[in-house]
Amino acid sequence: MSKSLKFIAAALLACGLSAPALAQQKADAKGGPRYNIGRAPTADEIRGWDIDVRPDGQGLPEGKGTVAQGEKLFMDNCSTCHGEFGEGNGRWPVLAGGKGSLTSDNPVKTVGSYWPYASTVFDYVRHAMPYGNAESFSVNEYYALVAYVLYLNDVVADQNFELTNKNLATIKMPNEQGFVMDDRATSEKSFWQKDPCMKDCVAPVKITGRAAVIDVTPEDGKDGKPRGVE
Repeated sequence: MSKSLKFIAAALLACGLSAPALAQQKADAKGGPRYNIGRAPTADEIRGWDIDVRPDGQGLPEGKGTVAQGEKLFMDNCSTCHGEFGEGNGRWPVLAGGKGSLTSDNPVKTVGSYWPYASTVFDYVRHAMPYGNAESFSVNEYYALVAYVLYLNDVVADQNFELTNKNLATIKMPNEQGFVMDDRATSEKSFWQKDPCMKDCVAPVKITGRAAVIDVTPEDGKDGKPRGVE
């Protein structure tokens, strides 16, 4: 068989194989946009992903953990990077200290000096820690770990303090008032009252000179041509 005949045969075979897929796509299109990728998530899967916690505590799961319990977890899983007292090792983040440093030339942003809400400390730690093995702790262990981090920052002072889903959102962080609500919808409203330009917004650009012509491109000195020009 010649190369051209082989090509035609392959093309016909490809068309034959893709026809059912095209037919399926047309059928799916009648019922709405579908892309034949994956499947619909189950209710249990959605619950597994839906673990965010908001500043007011909404989303906190039921659980509890003490500072003492959190200290052991921290030493075993976090101190290698963050130091035994949250001071940070090497270039890993510092978690404690930095009070009053935010307005200095060298601000130290920690849970105690910078973070606005205790509930979102829990949210972040549960989503991201331990580093490389996120979400590997139980809910109670995350409460204990956050309790210890708050203790390192003097946000709670009692070593026997028990952090729970009932009291976490009531804890006030030192820098909560250092944040303001995003008011751009009102403060910058005047910038966005007109419909955005979508066509012919800028006059055509006219080139008035080229680097080689106005003599800013280095020349090699042999034939007078700018470098890179053949």
